[in-house]
Amino acid sequence: MSNMHTQQCSCSGDCHAQALPQNYGIKQFAEEKRLLLLAIVLFAAGFFFNGLLTVQFVLYFIAWLLAGKEVLLTSLKKLGKGNFLDENFLMSAATVGAFILKQYPEAAAVMIFYQVGEAFQEYAAGNSRRSIKFLLAMRPPFARVQEGASWRKTAPESVQPGQVIAVYPGEKIPLDGTVTQGKAYVDTSALTGESVPRRLTAGGDALGGFVCKDGKLIIKVLRPYKESASAKIVELVEHAASKKAQTENFISRFARWYTPVVVGAAVLVAVVPPFIIPGAEFKVWVYRALVFLVISCPCALVLSVPLGFFGGIGGMAKNGILVKGGNYVEALSRMGILATDKTGTLTQGVFEVSSVQPSGLPKEAFLEICALAEHASSHPIAAALRQAWGKELNAARVQELKETAGQGISARVDGKPVLIGKMSFLQANGIQNIKQVPNAVYCAINGQFAGLVTIEDKLKEDAAQAVLALKKQGVKQVVLLTGDNSANAQKTAQEVSADAFYADLLPAGKVAKVEELKAGLPAKYTLAFVGDGINDAPVLARADVGIAMGALGSDAAVEAADVVLMSDEPIKIPQAVAAARFTLHIVRQNIWVALAIKTIILLLGVAGEANLWEAVFADVGVSVAAVLNSCRPLKYKPRL
Repeated sequence: MSNMHTQQCSCSGDCHAQALPQNYGIKQFAEEKRLLLLAIVLFAAGFFFNGLLTVQFVLYFIAWLLAGKEVLLTSLKKLGKGNFLDENFLMSAATVGAFILKQYPEAAAVMIFYQVGEAFQEYAAGNSRRSIKFLLAMRPPFARVQEGASWRKTAPESVQPGQVIAVYPGEKIPLDGTVTQGKAYVDTSALTGESVPRRLTAGGDALGGFVCKDGKLIIKVLRPYKESASAKIVELVEHAASKKAQTENFISRFARWYTPVVVGAAVLVAVVPPFIIPGAEFKVWVYRALVFLVISCPCALVLSVPLGFFGGIGGMAKNGILVKGGNYVEALSRMGILATDKTGTLTQGVFEVSSVQPSGLPKEAFLEICALAEHASSHPIAAALRQAWGKELNAARVQELKETAGQGISARVDGKPVLIGKMSFLQANGIQNIKQVPNAVYCAINGQFAGLVTIEDKLKEDAAQAVLALKKQGVKQVVLLTGDNSANAQKTAQEVSADAFYADLLPAGKVAKVEELKAGLPAKYTLAFVGDGINDAPVLARADVGIAMGALGSDAAVEAADVVLMSDEPIKIPQAVAAARFTLHIVRQNIWVALAIKTIILLLGVAGEANLWEAVFADVGVSVAAVLNSCRPLKYKPRL
């Protein structure tokens, strides 16, 4: 079995290594932007040929083409479709105007400034996102199918309903089916997100994606692979990602009204004065219109916006909050609903004894009997009982030990008959007058109810504080979505002061609930979801902002998310919201300052009092100020 397990792990490792692309680094970024770098070199070279207009024109024209290729092509394509009044058209018109005015350096500089600004934002996001289909490693590597008296490994897709498969400890169940032989605890967290293993025996339902922990299972396949639970999760993620409405680029939205206004104003400057001002020459006002168009080119704006987001992303990264793009910074700032998973997100995901309630026995003696009865069990609750006892157990004191799968244990401890497990298990063995308590393990000694032990997954220390901080920030609702039962969900929701909870949800149920919550949310707000398990990947992809607990969360959750909290602290969520809002404040500040200065220069240009060099100087000055202002989010520390 050891050799088989090693072979399986090796296969999985090789597949994973092939699937995941290398980190996106400066070298790769430089290769992608080599045309922009060449344009910058040619632009700089033009200054060494002062007086040689033909050489300068060639150098600046090539630099303009290299830097502005994408902008020019996009502008031409949109021009053909009639929907062309955007920042691409403004860049193209302004730079062509600069060439007409023989202001060659300005023409090239406008395109280079614009592309440098865009490159900043691309680099900020480029190292963080990889394709979702490589991130969800839920597909089992093989299925072990019965052929006569032997077993053959084959692709899960080739297995048909009715065939019999075998699953060994440590392996993933490849397809949905019914257990016909064997018993084992299975890790269901890939589907349910809950950390307590489930006991499977003959007749039990085995779902694709469960991991067999400690026994061999023989399973009769019920459905083909494409209809299995694990395949459906992958499909849900891909479908949700395709439906996800990405927050629009800030500067593109700004350009929707800025560009038409500027172009319309330039046309008016060229046409109106010659008809209403006596002696006005048409060519003079056309010249001023072109100057107006060049001055209006928003170099400082297009540089300051991505730089502002870049600073915000960098500042949050220093605080252990990784954001995968400027659009998610903006979406975070508009959070209206936070939907959250429970286990491993708001809670620690580790089971502990929270109280011991004996009936007629000293607490220590009662806990010891419980621990002795559970001394041989591999169930997490048994481990919690042994940890709570904290002392060495003498197995010789226990006889006639018998475990009933999914129910409890019967044994003799020091010669006394002991039952421990679910309430139904004790009642089935004739025990009456049992005190019912949520999350309890019940114990009977000598045929009488002897007490109970409550087992809890404790809240993270900052969970309630995080919810309170979000509400102070104006988040409308905090909603708990969990695969756990209703009693546990209600208890956790009350402890953290959540506004609502929904329990017993599988991944498809969580996605449906998020769709429902989004439908009732005003357009100006976004919905964020925070989770940590593979099962959370579909809903992370469907939310406007998917937030993953990174340090302990699954790879699928981390990669399907838009924001990753590296320290697994819920308090990082309101910190991220505060940092995002500060970043948007800086971006807007940059825009309004740039607009104010540019308006002044535009008015001077129309009056003939400002030339292109003065305009470029003012624009560069605003750009430098914007760059310095954009550094502020790098040092921002949220105060909640």
